[in-house]
Amino acid sequence: MQLHEQPDSEIIRLIQSGDDSAFDELMGRYKRPVVNFIFRMLGNADDADDVAQEVFVRVYQKLDTYRPATKFSTWLFALARNAAIDRLRWRARHPTESIDPESPLAAPTDTAKEVGAREIGALIAAAVAELPEDQRTVLVLSEYQGMSHAEIAAVMRCSEKSVESRLYRAKQTLRTGLRPLLE
Repeated sequence: MQLHEQPDSEIIRLIQSGDDSAFDELMGRYKRPVVNFIFRMLGNADDADDVAQEVFVRVYQKLDTYRPATKFSTWLFALARNAAIDRLRWRARHPTESIDPESPLAAPTDTAKEVGAREIGALIAAAVAELPEDQRTVLVLSEYQGMSHAEIAAVMRCSEKSVESRLYRAKQTLRTGLRPLLE
């Protein structure tokens, strides 16, 4: 069986036995979902790439602490969530100013439709970024990563009811905040 056809548990066993190409396979499987998740948590592509790299370094260093009874993706997204929260805390302690606050949102060659779609996307991303961390995490894992409530509960170390409640509150907050956009 080819390496890319192996289940995560077998890939992890290979990594633990010293097969570095198996780690490349694992990164190939999860890099994009992890970067996307972190981007939606942080709202910055450069930070998302940096934090994702940190996550995969942690995965490599801590793989011996992974327990196969837990789904690997759940363990991985818990590490990603913690790393994203660490970055948010770091940002709070080290605020920065934009170098060019007058920069245009769209290039002059963009059509009005493209500009409108980009502006709507930016408004939605900003609204998601304003959610409390726990609600934002649940929303991103559910809506963007497609995780079940049980998987999210495992990542966040809370009950499924808590996940449902946080997701409901997040969606209500977004509906209220984005109502003018939806009308």
